[in-house]
Amino acid sequence: MRFFDFRPAIAPDGFFDDGDTAPPGLLFGQAEVLRRQLPLFYLILIINVCAAAFTHLAAAPRMLTCLVPALMVPLCLLRVHYWMRPASIVSSDRAAAAQMAGVRREVAIAGAVSLIWSLSLFVFGNAYLHCQIVFFIDVNIFASIFLLTHLRGASVLITGIGILPLTLFLLLTRNPVLGVMGLDTLLVCAVLVVVALRNYDDFAALTVSQRELTVRQRETQSLSDENLRLAYLDSLSSLPNRRKFFLELDGKLAAAAAAGTRLAVALLDLDRFKMINDLHGHAAGDRLLTQVAARLKRLTGESVFIARLGGDEFGAIITGQDEDAGIAAFGQQVREALIGPCVVGDKLSTISCSIGGAIYPDAGDTGEELFERADYALYHGKQTEKGGLVLFSQEFETRIRRAGLLEQTLRAADFETEFFVMFQPLVDVTTRRIIAFEALARWSSPTLGVISPDKFIAVAERTQTISQLTIVLFAKALDVARSWPEDVSLCFNLSAHDLINPSTMQSIHRLVASQRLPAARIEFEVTETALLTDYALAAQALQTLHNTGARVSLDDFGTGFSSLGYVHRLPLDKIKIDRSFVADVDASHTAPSIIKTIVDLCRNLGFACVVEGVETDSQLGILKSLGCRLIQGYYFSPPVDEETAVDLIEQFNSTIETVDKSSKSTVALR
Repeated sequence: MRFFDFRPAIAPDGFFDDGDTAPPGLLFGQAEVLRRQLPLFYLILIINVCAAAFTHLAAAPRMLTCLVPALMVPLCLLRVHYWMRPASIVSSDRAAAAQMAGVRREVAIAGAVSLIWSLSLFVFGNAYLHCQIVFFIDVNIFASIFLLTHLRGASVLITGIGILPLTLFLLLTRNPVLGVMGLDTLLVCAVLVVVALRNYDDFAALTVSQRELTVRQRETQSLSDENLRLAYLDSLSSLPNRRKFFLELDGKLAAAAAAGTRLAVALLDLDRFKMINDLHGHAAGDRLLTQVAARLKRLTGESVFIARLGGDEFGAIITGQDEDAGIAAFGQQVREALIGPCVVGDKLSTISCSIGGAIYPDAGDTGEELFERADYALYHGKQTEKGGLVLFSQEFETRIRRAGLLEQTLRAADFETEFFVMFQPLVDVTTRRIIAFEALARWSSPTLGVISPDKFIAVAERTQTISQLTIVLFAKALDVARSWPEDVSLCFNLSAHDLINPSTMQSIHRLVASQRLPAARIEFEVTETALLTDYALAAQALQTLHNTGARVSLDDFGTGFSSLGYVHRLPLDKIKIDRSFVADVDASHTAPSIIKTIVDLCRNLGFACVVEGVETDSQLGILKSLGCRLIQGYYFSPPVDEETAVDLIEQFNSTIETVDKSSKSTVALR
């Protein structure tokens, strides 16, 4: 253990620390502490000067007792005022180094002046006054040691300036009492200096460790802030991500509720983005998303917050708009931002997006409600007004409530008793025979009444109950079809969920293998939309069905984007021309040509061709002239129950027999 080792543990480069040798932060810490302690140093000096001057008024000359204190006290008060002002606060280590160098000079001058003045008074007065002078100097030195402990150089300097001359002076008086007092004071000061230097080392170590801790805390906070920023950032688009979007939405909703203002949530979805991904690859899709994000980022501001929610979907929060027109203006800005061509693959292509919006408080009170309603408006827009802005309205609210009620009722429904099958005939117009019936699902709910398929099928798909419904209806259709003549087939529709669900397909295979109806008399119909969900899995499922001997038909042909591709790759036996081509076949110049082309295509490929939606004599006449042979539609019959289906078969057969008898009679007469 070192005792009289005056070298500090910290900053060993020099006894008087400066900006170049002191550890970072030490001088700054010294300045902070001494700024509070130096006023006490000067106040003690003022008190001692005034006390010594007062007791020596009668013994010493006026110049020493009055003039010198009159100069020293104001100067000390000025220094007290300076150190108590905010201007004395330094902001850097270099400024602290300069300030501490000034403190050392300042206290050295103050100590020297007070020592010379006090020793000048020593020659006057009696023994009591001599002891007071010694006490005056000792108090100043002891106070300096403790008050200037944090500035090592200053405390040692003022101790050396005061105690050594005092001890030598007292020894020279040849007074044993005064000599012993001087030596005793020297010894005590030496011990106090050692203690002060140790305290300084502890202070220096603590200051440096606090500085390092502060630096590490700042670095940790900086890393934490960066991690937080990355946690809320979408790496592909550099826009805020989904998590940040909902956090921002909650904050802005709280502010809007407090201020009584409106707020809008808008969801943006790129049109035909999946097709771009399929045609050009995911890398091209990512580049397109980056371009779109850069354009959308230019729309952000104080009142518009935009984030990427995932895939090709973006979200926006719009504030400060009191009218719907302001939200519509945002939609127009988005369309204008995307109107320029983007690089898609190796070509330039235009891009557009559909927008669904919901406004607080009209459409909902929470962020979840607003998001769901904006998503509903977006879905509606994608179906009906692609490329535009659709705001959630009360009409949509009514639809949602109806859909919710329908969903609850469907989940609780007894599929065996509530669901049944209707049948619509496919007629061969050349032979006037019914060759097949298409099975159509129907639902009669005890609580909601009769519900159309276009409503409950979508709900069944959304609630994942479509597969269960498919199995029930297929089994019922097979049981009915067993009563038909052997030349009448059953056509049954499969959804996308059916095709990609292995469990459902296994159940369908078991029903086909049960021999309720020969596989050759079963025909499965699929739409292009069903194939888009997972083409590879759907094609495999259809091929497996085809291998059982069942037939496969492509429904709604001509309405998708890749019909010819499906015709080329799928195991098809029949194509059904969509009813949209038939509706105006007797008025359109292009519809007959399109139908004729499809009919010729089927003939060349060896496929059967069915035309749906025929309702009038005029339509039927044109279709027959175009070479259409298989017809389905209300012209012959709407969907009927199983008893009426059997009657229809008999009616068509009796008509054929009547025609045959008439032909034979005519031949006999001839």
